Amino acid sequence: MFDKKALRRIKLVVSDLDGSILNSNAEISSYTRTLIAKLGAKGVKFTFASGRVSSALNKYVNELNIALPVIALDGCCICYPSTGEVISESYIPAKFVRRALNFADKYLLNVVLCRNEAIYYTESNSVIKDIMDKFGARYEEVNSYVRLESKTLEVVFTSDYKQNILHAKNKLSFPYALGLNVSYYKSQKNDGIYYLELRRKGVNKGTALKKLLRKLSIKQSRVAVIGDWYNDISLFETGALKITLENGVPELKKKADIVIPKTNDQEGVAEFLEMLLKVN
Repeated sequence: MFDKKALRRIKLVVSDLDGSILNSNAEISSYTRTLIAKLGAKGVKFTFASGRVSSALNKYVNELNIALPVIALDGCCICYPSTGEVISESYIPAKFVRRALNFADKYLLNVVLCRNEAIYYTESNSVIKDIMDKFGARYEEVNSYVRLESKTLEVVFTSDYKQNILHAKNKLSFPYALGLNVSYYKSQKNDGIYYLELRRKGVNKGTALKKLLRKLSIKQSRVAVIGDWYNDISLFETGALKITLENGVPELKKKADIVIPKTNDQEGVAEFLEMLLKVN
């Protein structure tokens, strides 16, 4: 059970996009937009914490007239999408990017480099843009990755050969590489496709939220976070009020202060916003 007085303290709502505020058609409902506007008029602000690159957030930032920075690429970047002003970026050391590219050649893996403004691929890796689970991202073809190595936020490998992905994972994990987070998983939408993602160690939505709140001078207890997936767990390990939906993964439901008995396709986020509006 949560203290209902906690709702009255909330001055900022930070929501995940896919599976949370967006429905299955990648839309924010008009009713949810109206509630966010009403809360804004009462001094409750709103922003996003998403796994998308920041360029893929612009549409929704504009829809909601968000003036605050957003958390993009699961915490790798905190920025103002409308202006491009960057608050924080967590780059992978260039030596690890080069090593990753070498392993991609060795194990015949598709590979792309993710930066704040776009996801970059070469001609030989062009298939990757059709199978990556990076919703709304802008892709740009380049002749070579050489000039992109120094400011890469994420390296993503894909392959339909599970063992090749696992070989690369082992070579890019401790003790061979220090300072990296290495995530391996199977695609949800493309059967038989496996992914490997590299990011700087310690980077996640939760650590990014803490950075953002220091920038805004807002206490964690005055923040509500909304999420549905495993990449939202770090948000639920902060001192914020934690909200998930019926479609949230079990790990989030265990940590949540409020579980809304509706999915993202049933305007679950709107139900929480209604609760918030009633006490403001």
